[in-house]
Amino acid sequence: MKTFEMVYVRGWCHMGINKEGFGELISEDLAVGDIVEWSKWNSEINQFESHYGVLLETKNELKSNRIVSISKVMPLNNPQMEIEFFTLSLKLVSRSPNAPEQKPL
Repeated sequence: MKTFEMVYVRGWCHMGINKEGFGELISEDLAVGDIVEWSKWNSEINQFESHYGVLLETKNELKSNRIVSISKVMPLNNPQMEIEFFTLSLKLVSRSPNAPEQKPL
């Protein structure tokens, strides 16, 4: 999703800046229903652990004065509650069989 931002500088005419959300290019390769992976640090064993879930939604949000791509995921293991992630932190594992045709992995 692209947005149009107007910038005003005294003495200049307004300029339009076409901006994409940070991480939006990655979100274009993902579709609702895809299986995705993310990693989380486990301090007990001092290594990253992989976690898997189903992508529920991707959207652009304003965070700290910047538009970023945020994804909602339902984990495949417990607890069964939606988690929000910065889309760049997700890795595609498997495409949804109902997903529209997209670029190959």
